[in-house]
Amino acid sequence: MKRVVSLLLGATALIILTGFTVIVAVYLWASHDLPSFTRLTDYNPPLTTTVYTRQGEVMGYFYREKRFLVQLADCPVHLPRAFLAAEDQSFYQHPGVDLSAILRAMIRNLMAGEIRQGGSTITQQVIKQLVLSPEKSFERKIKEAIIAYRLEKHLSKDDLLTIYMNHIYLGAGAYGVEAAARAYFGKHVGELTLAESAVIAGLPKAPSEYDPHRNPDKTRIRQEYVLGRLLELGWVTQAEFDEAMAQPLHYRRMEDPSWKVGAYYLEEVRRWLTDALSQKNLSRQGIVLPKYGEDAVYELGLQVVVGMDMTHQRAAEAALRRGLEASTRRRGWQGPLRQLAPAEFESFLAGQHIKPESLVDGAWVQALVTKVTPEAATVRVGPYQGRIALKTMSWCRKPNPAVSFEAVAPPKDATRILAVGDVVWASVIDPRLPARPVEMHLDGPALARNGQATQATQAVDPAQGLTLALEQKPKVQGALVSLEPGNGEIRAMVGGYSFEESQFNRATQAQRQPGSSFKPVVYSAALDNGFTPASIIMDSPAEYRVGNQVWRPSNFEGKFFGPTLLRTALVKSRNLVTIRIAERIGIDTVIKRAKALGLEADFPRNLAVSLGAVAVRPINLCQAYTAFARPDGATIGPRMVLVVRDAWGQNILLPQPVVTPAISPENAYLMASMLKDVVQYGTGRKATVLGKPIAGKTGTANDEQDAWFVGFSPTLLTGVWVGFDQVTPMGKLETGGRAALPIFVSYRQSVEHQYPAVDFPMPQGVVLASVSETTGLPVPSTAPDSLILPFMAGTEPQAMAGDFTGELPAGMSTDPALGGALQPQGQENGNATDGASPPPTRPPSPGEELFKQLF
Repeated sequence: MKRVVSLLLGATALIILTGFTVIVAVYLWASHDLPSFTRLTDYNPPLTTTVYTRQGEVMGYFYREKRFLVQLADCPVHLPRAFLAAEDQSFYQHPGVDLSAILRAMIRNLMAGEIRQGGSTITQQVIKQLVLSPEKSFERKIKEAIIAYRLEKHLSKDDLLTIYMNHIYLGAGAYGVEAAARAYFGKHVGELTLAESAVIAGLPKAPSEYDPHRNPDKTRIRQEYVLGRLLELGWVTQAEFDEAMAQPLHYRRMEDPSWKVGAYYLEEVRRWLTDALSQKNLSRQGIVLPKYGEDAVYELGLQVVVGMDMTHQRAAEAALRRGLEASTRRRGWQGPLRQLAPAEFESFLAGQHIKPESLVDGAWVQALVTKVTPEAATVRVGPYQGRIALKTMSWCRKPNPAVSFEAVAPPKDATRILAVGDVVWASVIDPRLPARPVEMHLDGPALARNGQATQATQAVDPAQGLTLALEQKPKVQGALVSLEPGNGEIRAMVGGYSFEESQFNRATQAQRQPGSSFKPVVYSAALDNGFTPASIIMDSPAEYRVGNQVWRPSNFEGKFFGPTLLRTALVKSRNLVTIRIAERIGIDTVIKRAKALGLEADFPRNLAVSLGAVAVRPINLCQAYTAFARPDGATIGPRMVLVVRDAWGQNILLPQPVVTPAISPENAYLMASMLKDVVQYGTGRKATVLGKPIAGKTGTANDEQDAWFVGFSPTLLTGVWVGFDQVTPMGKLETGGRAALPIFVSYRQSVEHQYPAVDFPMPQGVVLASVSETTGLPVPSTAPDSLILPFMAGTEPQAMAGDFTGELPAGMSTDPALGGALQPQGQENGNATDGASPPPTRPPSPGEELFKQLF
């Protein structure tokens, strides 16, 4: 008997020991899966990165799971209560596992003969989502329970509920309550009513089945259940319950602004972030993140503030689109989008799905031509009739790049342009508004295009028949960059006509020849190498031998103007003067100045560089011009991103302006002054409509392949480029002044009100002097041809012709052949090279010999 008792006791002890060992083993087995976070701030789920403009408007999102992190305090009090009522009413009482809930669920499931209710607490659901697999097994439930007990020792109940409400999938691509509030009610979580909170709290059970957009009736049933549980638990009053039950539910999605306004800018920010948040880059700064590169951008829920201003961006996009549309009209009619057979008409129209509310002034639609007379074309747009009058086709000439549009008479017969079956682009004209002219020059105030009405936003009545204008999408492309030279912040960036059609950002990626917009680099170098704004340089024919080729540069007008002031040569964009200056100071000096201004091109050592025969990026050229706009003569690097914060609002990166000394303040002021004259009296005259001190320079590459204008005030600098992606002539007279400058003006007219009218401050090392525009000699300011020009102190003309006394400024001499005018040494007697005295060993260039023969 004693032996039996001993055996039983031993067996019992063994069973207890074995059970204890199993429990310990299971506990240890489960323990290694404890989540790594022991504080709420350690919680790092995949979150949505949000990009904000400088004013705090949402510009766009980057994400893999659309989830926005919110604190419990951000939620209305009835939202977490609704989740607890539906999912875990004893959450604040149990230690992580609710045995009574498990028992209730077991009884109900046995009675139903199937699993209808779970007994998992919110803590267990957090573990299931973050740590364990979703499989249903006894093994996983044990593990889940053990981890739940341990997790509750590290995190508070509020922390666990915060994690749950941010992590739970709620259907419609929404992870967490903030994303769900946006997806179902078009509002932020803090704005949810009790009725709306009950809808969202009812979704975890079956997000697809209770999706309000798909199954509103089932959603209503589930909402009533959640509200009933809240009433049953005493967490809402009867009056609150009744009010919530009576509230109508209006489901709508919050519009996602991503890739709409500022799409090129947003994509450039994404690229910048991917590079800036690389592990290699951050490790150099001693910054550690849970993820790096693209993973950081798409999963860390960063808060990114950029320099973009929505007013600037919208104006820039509208101006560039209108400018490119005007450009394509100047080249003539490219033909219809497609030609349909009569049997295809109805299927095409049925597939259009035209919404009447979208038919506002300026909106573009595809129209099917059903009848054409000499005076107009009758068209169909979906179920609606329309008319395109001949007067809207005035630009539809046969394309000929050798002839400007002014030289061709407008068409007089619509049948020579359109035919039945043509599918064409057309824009809606609201007859209630003043007549909209066909834009060819793009001069004057910005007009509404592409659905942005100026005086009326209501749609036209299509039942009355649509009034339309013939349109065509441009093949020509363009770019615009606008930044503040004081801080480098990019207020607007547009990289092409349509981001949807082409993601190539021409503002930052295109390499194009700047033409005459490079000339300020040459003139800036000249001012530091013996020239002044009053220096006289000969504008006359020249030729240069390059290998077996002879280069005979000419001015745009094909004329030569003889002795010319350096200032006038820049204002009038004289090519021959620029070449002679570059030859005189040396092309290496020009290249050195270009590099000092931050231009990144690989410059060949030939004189053609002085006329912009080297490819640069638009944003890089704008950076170089900041030296002329800033009073210190330094360049500043363009900045998009101003601050990067983590999901909890802690700063990660604070990019600072990169300011690089480039030229002297005196040089910067002289250049700004001469470039202001370009606007007042030269190729930039259209910018005078802004009514403020504006400096700038046009540029046109050979055969009108590229058109530029870079213009600036002390407060804002804007560069515009226009051209075909595949280098091709744009057509006769498609210059910087015609193709690019009007885009600049149109954009700046919309934003100039944000800036005061301030002029460029004159530094102490600059003096003003009155000189003759013809000779460069000092004259009274009342003289008919007098110009008040700035000079670096000590370089201003000191005496009248033949009456100079005193010490000459360094590097200067008088030239008797030009009436005693002050000139850089080596330029005497009308020397055609107009540069530094050549070494004695250098033979005369062909240009010098030619000049001696002609003059």
